[in-house]
Amino acid sequence: MKHSTNQQTRRGRGPARRIGRSLAFVLPVVLVLSGTLAVTRVNWSGNPSNSVLTAADASNADTSSGAVARAPHELLRDQLLTELQEKNPGVALTHLQEAVNGRPSLAKHCVSIARALGKAAVRVYGPTRAQSFARPVCDTSFATGVAAAHS
Repeated sequence: MKHSTNQQTRRGRGPARRIGRSLAFVLPVVLVLSGTLAVTRVNWSGNPSNSVLTAADASNADTSSGAVARAPHELLRDQLLTELQEKNPGVALTHLQEAVNGRPSLAKHCVSIARALGKAAVRVYGPTRAQSFARPVCDTSFATGVAAAHS
């Protein structure tokens, strides 16, 4: 007695079964990863200005109830003052101009930031060398800051 084996049925089921098993393994992984990425993009802070909160931002955020968010122009000023000390005033002035061009809302603070950079440059480099970095950024406010700190 010969056992009949239907090769067509067996052959037809093979690739479909392999594909099904692959999908059964891959699909949950994809869903978990996409859900994780979606949760990191949700604005959990309630602050509409910063709609994307990364894990690094969350770990660096001050969560105390008395914390006050700093204005963007204050953050930029502090960043540029640090850059002035680490590199030179020319680099800081270039980045100030780029920041104002990229974010026009900072233009109203450009004069005060450039003056602060000028005063800091006098403290770090002296009045003569600080003046050599002057550029026509924010209507020559850097030079005004140098002159004010020198007087």
